[in-house]
Amino acid sequence: MKRNILQAAKVIRSKNSGPFELTLDIMFKNRRYYELFKKRGIISAARIARLYHVPQKDILKVIHFEPSHAIKVTLRRRIPSGGPGETDIYGAQQHAPLLDITF
Repeated sequence: MKRNILQAAKVIRSKNSGPFELTLDIMFKNRRYYELFKKRGIISAARIARLYHVPQKDILKVIHFEPSHAIKVTLRRRIPSGGPGETDIYGAQQHAPLLDITF
């Protein structure tokens, strides 16, 4: 049976990583979940590109940060922060697609 990422993560958020990039943070409840996601490659550049409907080349980094049992993803913003047509200047409302991840 598939489980939702919310069962494994204690924090899922997004934020600016400068005016041209966005960072997604997934912090897991414990080491077991972190290792499971890392070992299975559940959070990959290809998956993030599909979730965010962007080319895979726009996924700049997928970092496994073991000290905090976290995975950080940096992607190129479609519109620079504060640019015309941009609706989330701080990048704080961009994590919603991650909530659909199952494992």
